[in-house]
Amino acid sequence: MTMAGFDISEREDGGATLRLTGDWTTGGIDRSAQRLNQSLAGRPIIGLDLDDMGRFDTSGALAVFLAGGQNGLPRDAWAARPEAGRIYAMVEMLERQSGTPPQRADAFTRAFAKVGRGVHDIVGEMTLSMAFLGRLIVATGTALKHPSRIRWPAWVSQTERAGLDAIPIIAVTNFFIGAVIAFLGANLLTQFGAGVFTVQLVAVSVLREFAVVITSVLLAGRSASSFAAEIGSMRMNQEIDAMQVMGVNPFQALVIPRLAAMVVMLPLLTFVGIISGLVGGLLVTWSQLNYGPSFFVQRILDDPMMDQHLFVGMVKAPVFAVVIAAIGCRQGLSVGGDVESLGSRVTAAVVQAIFAIIFLDAVFAMIFLELGL
Repeated sequence: MTMAGFDISEREDGGATLRLTGDWTTGGIDRSAQRLNQSLAGRPIIGLDLDDMGRFDTSGALAVFLAGGQNGLPRDAWAARPEAGRIYAMVEMLERQSGTPPQRADAFTRAFAKVGRGVHDIVGEMTLSMAFLGRLIVATGTALKHPSRIRWPAWVSQTERAGLDAIPIIAVTNFFIGAVIAFLGANLLTQFGAGVFTVQLVAVSVLREFAVVITSVLLAGRSASSFAAEIGSMRMNQEIDAMQVMGVNPFQALVIPRLAAMVVMLPLLTFVGIISGLVGGLLVTWSQLNYGPSFFVQRILDDPMMDQHLFVGMVKAPVFAVVIAAIGCRQGLSVGGDVESLGSRVTAAVVQAIFAIIFLDAVFAMIFLELGL
């Protein structure tokens, strides 16, 4: 292979005669195209000398076209090498027909457009979520109307996977949450001579807020992502389409068992979290303040407000369960046909579920505040 080269001869009319040498191909051009543009500096090419040119392909044609400018070359310039002329004519036609690249907008317009796209995506997600909620309500009503259609094996399996298998992580996490609250309460309240109220601090915090919220957040990361990944994988493999062809309702087969499992298990897991959190607080108050287990338990039982705090915490659990299951299944059913879509939907399921839990917890707090609970 001979590397591409060129010579430029000046003409009296201000143009130039271009003499091409070597192979003007993809492998032979190297930097000759750049040097050709710099040497011509916008002067038109009036003629070509092709006696010493070797092979010629579309890369060479593109380099000559760009160097010659938009006016192109004379029609008889390729008379000595008509096959090269045909290649050049094809490249010239394609380049003239191709549109100019769109001009990039300024930074303010791009930022404004990004905000607009974000709002559009949020509205679209809300619309799809409302449609999913409507289908979910209809499917739930159908399941309650015809209990024989409920897939009990799937319900029991999801109950074990989403509930029973989560007991260790729920118990350990809430244990340490209760211990941390007790440490903070013992450290702060002792300074004011009110260390005995550490028991009430731990009990109210665990019963009313931390047990149900921490349990729900853990299940949002554990079960909502699992629901989205499982259903999304079935969506990618077209298993859901096959179910519909066979007359199986995907909501009855996939969504309802997971929803029922979460509604049943989240209150039970919340109760496990309450016990674990109280045990953690008990051990800390016992070790730091020398309050024995009997004193800790008695302080809780003697407080008439503890039943109310327990009721407030447990009421939230079924609502959080519905939110976690619905978001996980809804994101799974929205998965496209690629792995990237699966990953983004699983991430969205976790983020949306956690956000919904925190938001609903704030709403519950305001409602119970107005009710005096």
